[in-house]
Amino acid sequence: MIFDIWVDLPVWGIFGSLALLFATTALLIHRLCFSELTRARSSGFVGVVAPFFGSVAVLFSLLTGFLANEVWDRNRQAGRAILAERDGLLAIHAISLATVSDMKEIRAAAQGYAKALIEDEWPRMTEQESSPKAGQELMGLLTRVSNPQVGIDAGQAAQSALLDSVLKLRSTRYDRLALSGDRSDRTKWAAVVILGLITQIAIAIVHLEKPKAQAAALTIFSAAAVITLGLIAIRERPFDGPLRFSPDPVREALQVMAGAPGP
Repeated sequence: MIFDIWVDLPVWGIFGSLALLFATTALLIHRLCFSELTRARSSGFVGVVAPFFGSVAVLFSLLTGFLANEVWDRNRQAGRAILAERDGLLAIHAISLATVSDMKEIRAAAQGYAKALIEDEWPRMTEQESSPKAGQELMGLLTRVSNPQVGIDAGQAAQSALLDSVLKLRSTRYDRLALSGDRSDRTKWAAVVILGLITQIAIAIVHLEKPKAQAAALTIFSAAAVITLGLIAIRERPFDGPLRFSPDPVREALQVMAGAPGP
C-alpha cells in the first residue's frame, strides 16, 4: 500500500521522499556516533576495517542492479508492444489499400479499434484495467477480416495476410495489457531500501574516528542511492506513474489511416 502510494507520486515527490529518508537516517546515524551521550559506546566499534563496508555495498549494488534490469526490461517490452501495435494497424491499412476489392469496412474497423485504444483503453491501463470497447472493436475487425467473402473478392493470399496481421495485433494487445499489470515484487524493493540503510551504517562504522570524513561518505552514498532508486522508481510502471508510455505511436497510425484516401 505504501509502495503504491509512493510510485504514484510525481517525479519530485519520488526523489524528495527518498532524499528525506536517506538524509534523516544519515543524520541520525551521525548523531548517534558522535553525540556526547553515545560517543563512549560508539567508540567501542572503532577498528572495523573498510572491506566490511565493501561487502555490504556490493550486496546493495547487486540487488539494485537486478531490480533495475527487471524494471527496464519491462519497459523495453512495453515499448516494443506499442510499436508492434502501430505496425500491425499500418499493415492492415496497407494491405486493404493494395487489394482490388473494396475494404472500406475493414479500414473503418481498424480505425475504430485505434480510437478505442487511445480514448478508452489507455486511460484504463493506469488502473490496470482493459477496455471492453477496444475488445469489441478488435473482435469486429477480426470478424470482418475472416469473412469468406473477403477471400473471394481479394484472394486467399490477401485474406491470409490480413488475418495474420489481426491475430498478431490481438496477441500484442494481450502482451501490453499483461505488462500494464506487471509489478516488481515488493520484497525486492524492501530489500534494496533496507540494504541501503544498512550500507549507511557500515559506512558510519568504518569512519568512527573522523566525523567530517563520515559525514562526507554518508552524503555521497546517500545522494547516489537517492538518484539510482529514484530513476528506477519512476520507470516501475510502464503505463502508470510519472513517466508512462503514451499512445502516440497508435495515434500516428490512426492519422495515417484517416488521412489516406481509399480506392
